[in-house]
Amino acid sequence: MIRTQVGIIGAGPAGFMLSHLLHLEGIESVIIERSQKDHVRSRLRAGVLEQGTVEMMREVGLGERMDRLALEQHALDFRFNNRSHRLDFHEASGGRSAWVYPQYEVVADLMQAREEAGAQIFYDAPVTHIEGLEGSRPTIHFESEGQPLELSCDFVAGCDGFRGISRSAIPDDKLRLYDRVYPFGWLGILADAPPAIQDITWGCHPDGFAMMSIRTPEVTRLYLQCDPDDSPDNWSDDRIWAALHKRLDVDGQPPINEGRITQKAITAMRSFICEPMRFGRLFLAGDAAHIVPPTGAKGLNAAMADIKVLGRSLVEHYKRHDQRWLDGYADTCLERMWLVQRFSAGLCTMVHQFPGQSAFERGMQLADLNYMTGTREGRAVFAHNFTGLPVQA
Repeated sequence: MIRTQVGIIGAGPAGFMLSHLLHLEGIESVIIERSQKDHVRSRLRAGVLEQGTVEMMREVGLGERMDRLALEQHALDFRFNNRSHRLDFHEASGGRSAWVYPQYEVVADLMQAREEAGAQIFYDAPVTHIEGLEGSRPTIHFESEGQPLELSCDFVAGCDGFRGISRSAIPDDKLRLYDRVYPFGWLGILADAPPAIQDITWGCHPDGFAMMSIRTPEVTRLYLQCDPDDSPDNWSDDRIWAALHKRLDVDGQPPINEGRITQKAITAMRSFICEPMRFGRLFLAGDAAHIVPPTGAKGLNAAMADIKVLGRSLVEHYKRHDQRWLDGYADTCLERMWLVQRFSAGLCTMVHQFPGQSAFERGMQLADLNYMTGTREGRAVFAHNFTGLPVQA
């Protein structure tokens, strides 16, 4: 039997960050991760960090490498009706930014910090079940190197993603699930091609959505709206570049640059929230509790917001014997998360083409886009949400 204060299921950004925050306060934790270490380091996920996530990385001593490598972004170029509509969210928000810094880089920073501190991390260690969540010492049962092991802890942090085991440990009659599956997906492309412009670019085209984002000065990350059941094999390089040019190129702006395509994959899109985010001594965080469509770049950032609240809550419990933060964790996170969902789902609806969409519905989308990009009030609302809502922690 292994014993610790906080058992963390999942070695993604949320799990690593929580372990790091607790370590800085002298609180013990153990991380259990079902995947192998190399897979954890290389997982391709989100690439845009909110202002609050960047500040959090700096506050916990992990900002040096990020500040050298991350690409600060001040604007997003919405393209529709064959025109560029540049929305300067840095100006509209009073100086807040977003940063391109891929999730695998965040994980690399956190992983190195935890390893240097001697953290106990089990990789390739699937959790089989969790028991005692309504008692005083829950137990996480898992396997490592073919052997069954048990971790006894005060609290369990479920940071193991949408398909992880943590949420399934909550009885069905205690759960409320809110779900919307969208009738389209994104074909994600990584290309050895320099970005045509420095701004993140969204094409809101009648043929479907498209996006260009900077990964490095020499590499672009590109997306095309497609059928969620489509296959990347159906998209030749020529077909991809033709669709990207059609949906992203507009008068008065340089065309996107072509290059060698190194990755192609299709991602389904959904909005999802689980209530409650706490059951007994189990606390869900990140994708285990909520999923957002990628249009708002909120997945990793929402997870970090949860962890900021959960970390503070556990510190208050251990250092000051104050239970109020733990008791309020779920309500605090869910209040913010519903606002994040509102923004992300609203953007998703605004910029994508839906099957059977009428001319009226398309006209409403264009009206929303014109209001958002063409009025001071619209730009301010977008900027406030895109750069990150405040976290009550």
